[in-house]
Amino acid sequence: MIRFLAPFVLAFGLAQSANADTAHEHDHDAAHEALLRAEVLPLAQVLAQVEAQFAARLIEVEFEQKAGQYIYDFELITVDGQIIEVEVDAATGQVLKVEGGAGGPPVEGDAAHAGSGG
Repeated sequence: MIRFLAPFVLAFGLAQSANADTAHEHDHDAAHEALLRAEVLPLAQVLAQVEAQFAARLIEVEFEQKAGQYIYDFELITVDGQIIEVEVDAATGQVLKVEGGAGGPPVEGDAAHAGSGG
């Protein structure tokens, strides 16, 4: 019975992996379209700002839409090895939420100024 089910389980796993890849492609397309409509800031600009603010390097980024707001969701690793997640308003560059690490941004109040100067 197990030998009979194994191909189906494998096929299901591959299908789920393909769905995840399709979701990431959709993120890219949605981000590109929003950028062309001038609804978001370029990813490179926001990423440079976030990496500098948190003294961290990018591990992964996702582009999402939550309640009509475009969000860049960054997973970063700090210079001391802490993993942090930072949600940024893709239209303004303002840091919305920080999770993980040892307490958020290196300097209190930086999040309030994250969208300025761009």
